[in-house]
Amino acid sequence: MKDPIERDGLARRFWEFKPLNRMTQPEWEALCDGCGKCCLNKLEDEDTGEVALTRVACRLFDDETCRCAQYDIRHQFVPECIVLKPDNLDTHAYWMPQTCAYRLLWEGKPLFDWHPLISGDPQTVHDAGVSAQDITVSEFATPEDEWEDYIIEEPT
Repeated sequence: MKDPIERDGLARRFWEFKPLNRMTQPEWEALCDGCGKCCLNKLEDEDTGEVALTRVACRLFDDETCRCAQYDIRHQFVPECIVLKPDNLDTHAYWMPQTCAYRLLWEGKPLFDWHPLISGDPQTVHDAGVSAQDITVSEFATPEDEWEDYIIEEPT
């Protein structure tokens, strides 16, 4: 294993040896690759449990930056927004994007080369074509009974 490299006060390879439930808050937050796919509305098949990703974005999603426009106070606007934590991954990881670092590490898989913790550049997630940047429609402009029309294959 390579020696950890410091960046933004974090050892760059902490995710390779540190269990999710032992990470500091800055380490946990650094796992987010900024793809924005977790902010896309999903549809779950009641019979199979299969989760389908749609292009219909949360009302707080910024399509250009792939970030929540009100992250710190998002629950005031979207009370159902899930706060992903190490102790709730067992119940929520299945709906996270397949490329999500939280899900990958929970499943014992490595991060992709385009992940900003590996590449050192937050733009690589967009350059790799795996983000929700510029592909969304507003949930305000899209009636929920039409969301099936916006199902997409997850960019991987």
